[in-house]
Amino acid sequence: MPFRPPLVAHEYFVADPPELPRRAHGDPGPESVANAELTATEPGGVTLKAITTASTTLYAQVSAAGEGIIRVRLSNDPAARSRSARVLPLTRPDLSAAASITTSDNVVTITSGPLTAEITLDPWGIRFSSAGRTLLATEPGLVDISGRMRTLPFGCSIVDGEIVAYHDSFTLAPDEVVVGTGERFLPLNLRGQRPVIWNFDAFGSEGDRAYKNVPFFQSSKGYGLVIDSGMPVELDFGASTQSALQIVVPDDVLDYYVVCGPTPADVLERYDRLTGHPVCPPKWAFGSWISSGFFRDSQEAVLERARTIREHGIPCDVLHLDTYWQPDGRWSELRWDTKAFPDPTAMLEELHDMGFRVCAWMNSYISVQSDRFTEAAERGFLLTRADGSPYVADSWHGSFPACGIVDFTNPAATEWFQGLLRPLAVQGIDVFKTDFAEGVPADARAFNGMTGTELHNVYSLLFNDAVSAVTQEVHGHSTVWARSSYLGGQRHAAQWGGDTMCTYPALATSMNGGLAHGLSGVPYWSHDTGGFCGTPSDDLFLQWSRFGALSPLLRFHGTTTREPWKFPNVEAHVIEALRLRYRLLPYIYSVAKASAVSGEPMMRAMMVDFPGDPLAWRAEHQYMFGPSLLVAPAITAEGRRDVYLPAGDWVDWWTGAVHTGPAMISAATQEVPLFARHGAVIPTTRPGERIPDGPWESITLLSFDGGECEIRDDHGTSSVLARRVGDRLHVEVTGPARVTAVAFAPMAGVIPPAEVTINGRPTRPSTADGLLTFTEQE
Repeated sequence: MPFRPPLVAHEYFVADPPELPRRAHGDPGPESVANAELTATEPGGVTLKAITTASTTLYAQVSAAGEGIIRVRLSNDPAARSRSARVLPLTRPDLSAAASITTSDNVVTITSGPLTAEITLDPWGIRFSSAGRTLLATEPGLVDISGRMRTLPFGCSIVDGEIVAYHDSFTLAPDEVVVGTGERFLPLNLRGQRPVIWNFDAFGSEGDRAYKNVPFFQSSKGYGLVIDSGMPVELDFGASTQSALQIVVPDDVLDYYVVCGPTPADVLERYDRLTGHPVCPPKWAFGSWISSGFFRDSQEAVLERARTIREHGIPCDVLHLDTYWQPDGRWSELRWDTKAFPDPTAMLEELHDMGFRVCAWMNSYISVQSDRFTEAAERGFLLTRADGSPYVADSWHGSFPACGIVDFTNPAATEWFQGLLRPLAVQGIDVFKTDFAEGVPADARAFNGMTGTELHNVYSLLFNDAVSAVTQEVHGHSTVWARSSYLGGQRHAAQWGGDTMCTYPALATSMNGGLAHGLSGVPYWSHDTGGFCGTPSDDLFLQWSRFGALSPLLRFHGTTTREPWKFPNVEAHVIEALRLRYRLLPYIYSVAKASAVSGEPMMRAMMVDFPGDPLAWRAEHQYMFGPSLLVAPAITAEGRRDVYLPAGDWVDWWTGAVHTGPAMISAATQEVPLFARHGAVIPTTRPGERIPDGPWESITLLSFDGGECEIRDDHGTSSVLARRVGDRLHVEVTGPARVTAVAFAPMAGVIPPAEVTINGRPTRPSTADGLLTFTEQE
């Protein structure tokens, strides 16, 4: 279980995970599979009768689940399925996947595309390889001096005659790096960590508790591993012994997939085929979101906030209304507080006229003080206790009234809940913030018979599915702003990092959380810019704003105001950061659209682009923002930080200095350390106060000495190739993008061309925003 120091106050969580039984003194330990007998061969795989060290008979199944994906199952019933499968599938294996199968007296091999599983029957073992190189191999178990097993190899554990968990262990190389498992706020390299895959109300972003867990990780050895279970899976990445990686699954079946690389991008592409592709938010969602903050709000205050944003020239596309649009103490009953918001329809119309979309906070808990709790309880729409009474939970850690929890395993309850949302969406709420959903207690009961333990993790998927369906129906997009998620949750864009503290360490750990989540298959991530809990200093607010401006999505939100004009000493600099984001929006949106296809994160840990660089696998607190920009936000107030530059030439965005990697440099943080790849071509546009509807009216290519790029927009994809011949640059654009100009970033040692053509058309030179720019002649 997650470690909590003794004698230190910690928040009670109504939904702590149940613990597995402890072994009795002298118990010899787990039952591991000793040998197996091949019993059936099918086109896609094999079934084997597996005998454990205690002579228990289990059934192992090894099969192709897609090109480059091999599935392994272990159970006491070949037809067993995970407990979460009764409410929704977490994986979608290709049941028609072809496999090449060979057998001999003691070895069975199964090959799917580049991935091969070699099964040794006696003694039992599996080795996964690609191109002749071992990726992953089962670990037979570590026996210590006492003769007892100290790791959990392929097999099961039985307590009081019942199987309580299945498990497997794999060899872990001394130099192997393992990453992923969701929004993990600890170091990216999971070695030495023992995460429990259980969604917590984490109360911050600096500990081992995570809002968004994903039972999926990938390795520097060139593979990924997906565990199909909604139960509190426990993982051990070399914590018990540095030579073994262990998985413990307290479910009715051990069901995992080995996903072939060799690169993280390859792993993520195959992962998406197995679990679903990401869904890209609409273009306006990539503008800035500004929140009312977690304090009392009103219709008058919202309209004044909107007018001030426009008066100050702050680029902004979404206004977020937090909890107090609803009556205090009756959250979340999905009704306007009519005293504070006497005419919400008129307010929403005025906000839309000013060019804002509107997001409204909500969750799936209903206060006992609301008549909607009474209605839901009477109609059987809430999770219950074992005796059938509504489960009333302290979902707010004692800060607000207790709540009932909507039961989305009941189709009638889901329809009722959606019926509360639909009028709000029709009225003009463009998107909902789906907060919480980590609080299903382990001892709760659901309509479909699931226990709270079985439902807990997948509940967030049911909740977000229900809400996104309403926005899709009314507005034609499925975006939510979600705090919790689980395996396959990349279909819910967007997700943000929860209740961070207002400190530099929290900024740094939030960044790691986003990078880990991206490595877990979720491209569209954000965070509470400025920090959530407390009031940031001017310096921290500015540096967090710069981080936010170069994040996949951006929202200002906290327990106190995050309105830029409330920080007058740095407001102008914050606006500059937002204008940079809005200038880069054609690039940012192109990256976003590409992520929906490839599954690659927008905010990419360094190994995504540099998988063969051991140092890239160990780089922290910096990232590639798309393929061309390297970002290293300030993580202290010291004014400088170390930045790792991988192989290649990197151009300092602010000075034009060229650095050659691989190298570790010290960078000043008076501006966010930002570097472009030499040869990058970055599509930009003129920043405005909001994102216009439709395709970009005109695009200026920012050239770092030629190269190529893609411009993805809602009307199609365009290819750009910039070729320099002597003093001339020839730009060819294939596709619908309207490229009208080429600007040249300052680069040490590089002289800009004297002439530029765009698709053969001449241009004229001028200076725009301090850069030499060649614009099409009218």
